[in-house]
Amino acid sequence: MIEEINFKLEQLGEYVSTLREYQPCDIEDIKNNRTLRGAVERYMEISLACMIDICEMIISSEKLRRPDTYREVILILGKHDILPQEFAKKLAPAAGLRNVLVHMYADIDLEKLYSHLQNDIDDLELFAEYVAKYLVSKYK
Repeated sequence: MIEEINFKLEQLGEYVSTLREYQPCDIEDIKNNRTLRGAVERYMEISLACMIDICEMIISSEKLRRPDTYREVILILGKHDILPQEFAKKLAPAAGLRNVLVHMYADIDLEKLYSHLQNDIDDLELFAEYVAKYLVSKYK
């Protein structure tokens, strides 16, 4: 399990790095360039999916309560102090963005997508740091 989580953390790091390359773009670039918009949407989607996968792996490994929603996978890690609770509460709505990107792709609010690109990438990196610390403490 630890190898799978570490692999997912590496993937998440690569996806976040790619998203950072798009941060200098402005909202008009994203609105007017379908290729750019598609790349941002896709890398955001797989970053969030990767984060959710990691949460689910930890929940399974720790034999924690099974979540009913993707939002809950993050909150459960906060409840069990794998993530700081306040951070988990802040991060949990990102699961909703993942659902929008996957299921409502024709109706994506580009202003919100741009806001996530500019303001929430640090949270994905912080998530990875917290998980790495958890792995070190759990599997010394």
